[in-house]
Amino acid sequence: MTSDELNHAEYADFYAPYVGTLTNIELIEELEISVHRLIRFVQDIPMDKFDYRYAEGKWTIKDILQHLIDCERIFSYRALRFARNDKTALPGFEENDYAVVAQGHNRSIQHLLTELAVVRQSTLYLFKTFSNEELMRVGMASGSPMSVRAAGFIIIGHQNHHQRIFQERYL
Repeated sequence: MTSDELNHAEYADFYAPYVGTLTNIELIEELEISVHRLIRFVQDIPMDKFDYRYAEGKWTIKDILQHLIDCERIFSYRALRFARNDKTALPGFEENDYAVVAQGHNRSIQHLLTELAVVRQSTLYLFKTFSNEELMRVGMASGSPMSVRAAGFIIIGHQNHHQRIFQERYL
């Protein structure tokens, strides 16, 4: 299943910038490869940049890694619910509220990268269990439809988005 097969009706408009970072990628393969690409990228960042904020009130690289971990868990949970044909509409979440209490900037970079890898491994194993029929199932999250496969592609696109932000604003 590739990102080019994804229909815009399978996700909310506010996810379009993330999905837009994807070009004909295969879902399972990219879930597996992309996290390693990000970890290698982050490991090459100078240590003094991990706690850097490019403007007042902006997140550190550590905060963003924590944000990626939190969001991946949420999107994986949504994918599980929708794949199991749960018709309960799921609420949104306020990422800034999560960041304040998560305190990613107070964690070690190694711990964050290890947790990111473990969470992705869990996501990968979950998505490998889904049949093509389950990947096409749609539920409601944040007041909009979302397919199971869209949740997976959003995880990847969201990661790509933040890696680009690291390059443009932190380095």
